[in-house]
Order: sequence, then C-alpha cells, then structure tokens
Amino acid sequence: MGDSSDSVSIAIDMVPFGGKEFLVKTSRGSLSVFVCGDQEKPALITYPDVALNYMSCFQGLFFCPDAASLLLHNFCIYHIDAPGHELVGWCVPDWMILIEPLGANVISPDVPLLSVDDLADQVAEVLDFFGLTRVLCLGVTAGAYILTLFAMKYNERVLGLILVSPVCKAPTWTEWLYNKVLVLMNLLYFYGMCGVLKECLLQRYFSKELRYGMHGAESEVIQACLRVIRLLLDERQSPNVMRFLQAINRRHDLTDDLKKLQCKTLIFVGESSPFHAESVHMSDKIGRKNCTLVEVKACGSLVTEEHPLAMLVPIEFFLMGFGFQRQPHFASSSSNGSNPSSPSSHSCISPELLSPEGLGIKLKPIKTRADIEI
Repeated sequence: MGDSSDSVSIAIDMVPFGGKEFLVKTSRGSLSVFVCGDQEKPALITYPDVALNYMSCFQGLFFCPDAASLLLHNFCIYHIDAPGHELVGWCVPDWMILIEPLGANVISPDVPLLSVDDLADQVAEVLDFFGLTRVLCLGVTAGAYILTLFAMKYNERVLGLILVSPVCKAPTWTEWLYNKVLVLMNLLYFYGMCGVLKECLLQRYFSKELRYGMHGAESEVIQACLRVIRLLLDERQSPNVMRFLQAINRRHDLTDDLKKLQCKTLIFVGESSPFHAESVHMSDKIGRKNCTLVEVKACGSLVTEEHPLAMLVPIEFFLMGFGFQRQPHFASSSSNGSNPSSPSSHSCISPELLSPEGLGIKLKPIKTRADIEI
C-alpha cells in the first residue's frame, strides 16, 4: 500500500449503497477503510475474519433490504479490512457488476509482524482519523477477537459489540498446529490457493449443509466467497493473509478480562461452527447482565453470509436498547413473514429475548432454545 500521504480517498460510485474507500496511515502501517453512509450519523465499524474482506464477510447482511433499513438508516458504516486484505476485485452477486478497485501491495517482509494488540490499536487510530468518539462494533471470528480486545483497551470508545462466532481464548494446541504447521501457514506459503486449503477455509466459515448442498454442488454463497478467497490468496496478497493468521495464532487469552467489558454485547454463533463452544464460553464469562447469545441452527461460523436473515430481529432489539429504530416507513419482510421457510429463517432465540422487557433494554442470555421463525 502506498505511504506517500496521510490518506488516500478513492471514490467508488458504483458500490451498492455508495461510499468511499480510504487508505488510512497509522503508526503501524496503512489500513483500507470503506465508508458507507452519512458521516454525521453514529458510527458502526466492522472487521472481517481471516482471508476475507468486508464484502465477502458482510455483503449477505448489508445487501439485505431489512438490514439496510435498520443499519444504514441509523449508522455510517466504517468497514475496516485487516492490513493488506483489500482486494484486486470484489466478490458480488452474479446480478451485479464486478468492480475492479485498487488492490493491496504485498507487505514487505522487512516490516515487523503486528500483534493482536497492534491491530486493536490500529482500530483506535482509524477512529482518531475520522474523528469518531464512540462506536458500535461488528466483527466475525478473528475480527471479533480484535474488536473485543479493542473494547477492553478503549472501553470508553465502544457503545456496544455485535460478535459473530467470536474467539476469546488463546489457540489450543490443535488449532495452533493446524494453522501454523499442518495446513494454512505452509500451504499458503508454498502453494497459494489449492484444494486442501480451500476446504480448510470453507470448513472454518460454513456448515456442512451449505458446503455440500444439493447433490454436492457448491452454493452461490460458497462460490461468491471462493472468488474473494482466490483473489486474496493469489501471489500478491497471500503473504498479507499469512501475517494476519500469524497474529491471530499468537493471540492471548481474554477470558479473565471479559467481565470488565462495560458495553452491551450480542453474540451470534452457528450451531455447526468450529467456534461454537468458545462462543458459548465467552457469553458465559461476560455474564448475563451484559451479554445475549443467539445460536443459529444449521449454520457455520459466517452467519452474516450463510443465514443473515436470522440476525435481523436480535440486532433490531439490541439496537432498541440504545434508542435506535428501524426506518419508520419501511415494511420489514422479516416481520411480516414473507421470508421463505429455510434454515436461514430460523434461529435459536430465547423467548425471553423477544419478551417486552427484553426489547434491547435488558437483553437476557439464552437459557432455553426455541425455534423462532423470523
């Protein structure tokens, strides 16, 4: 990425919902930040998982009209990509034009590896650049860890956390070996994108049901995600992805400090996610006063892409606790029953969450599970 100026603003007129991409210089290197919406509104920042950028990680949620009426109506969205994760091409649905923005240069091997604390501090510098004081945070797995750490270090700057399949512990020996030795590190370095690596990443993101689909055919969601993964893991950018993996592989345990989180937290996790147990553990450690857990059936880690409709009602109630409302004249398809009956339309939501006292003001964690059609 270029370092010739403090920031570079790239206008992208054809991106859905409109917006601009900024290249923000921090003391620890540059970050790509895509800003979508009215910057006079409250801020919502996002951070994706490993080997994904903001489009491949969040497009399923933000392209949903119901989510647009809720999130874009209330917030200006600041999509932060991990260092070197901006793409040479964006993954968009087949009915949309594929846009070719500027891609990231490979980060020099001479640049010191960033730690998870460095990545969290970068988020704070992004807020400083845009003049943001308090923000709502939305992160997925590795991105959820970075934003949780950010909330711990800068608690006065975080209004609330929405975490998708988050991790909070140090890597287990199995995960450490899996990432560093057996698959991701070595395959990424020596072979780039290959069949084994592709399958490993898809297992990380999606449920078995979606990965194999009808007659074993890949779904459109899988194909869209793979287009971005291939772009990120090409010869130019695979070292950048490796650097993010190495930082996450060296993360430290946040468990003892979770109760110190002073913001309300909403956690989503798919029942088929490899991080399901850790997400439940994280919810328990934060405590029922400040955390609500939503488990989504027949879903992997990437709930934002696999079953985004299952997120809408819990997010709406969560935001109501902060005084945010859905766009008044918008008729929500998720509330009038027009959504097709599918696994993505069902989530395991506690009846308590949908009770009058649980409308975002005093959210309660799940104790019993019930299939609620959204």
